[in-house]
Amino acid sequence: MKKFLKLTLAVALMVSATAVNAQKFGRVDLAAIVTNMTEYKEATTNLETYGRDLQDQLEQIQVEFNKLYAEYEKNVATYSDTVRQLKERELTELQQRFQDFQQLAQQDMAKKEAELMTPIYDKANEAVKQVSSAGGYIAIFSTTSDQPASAGLAYFDPAQLTDITSEVKAALGI
Repeated sequence: MKKFLKLTLAVALMVSATAVNAQKFGRVDLAAIVTNMTEYKEATTNLETYGRDLQDQLEQIQVEFNKLYAEYEKNVATYSDTVRQLKERELTELQQRFQDFQQLAQQDMAKKEAELMTPIYDKANEAVKQVSSAGGYIAIFSTTSDQPASAGLAYFDPAQLTDITSEVKAALGI
């Protein structure tokens, strides 16, 4: 009977040790995946076109400003005070319009990039999740060009991981 208990205990320990060692971790270079997706190539082309359009509009404002400024410089000596002040105000307003447009263009580019790239990253992340679940991984770290310092968690199976938030809070006195 003692041998049977010892044998049962030994088998149980081996099974539990095997289960602990069976936990799988992995890594994925998400940037390499995304940049090779056809959707990414299409999105970057669209983004470049959008950026060129904004740049063209910005350059038109700059050309208009340069033209007005050259005219102002050429004729400033002949302007009356009223006309000179009016021309200076026009130049200041045009310069302000240029700066405002430049800021709005940067914001629009950021919005457009998010609009175009978010679905692509979502699709790639969903594929990582599917492969991870199918492969039995409990956590996948996202790396870039095999640089461990750039690692972030790309996927995890919350059912397999223990949440230690409350313990960390307690250790910090929170």
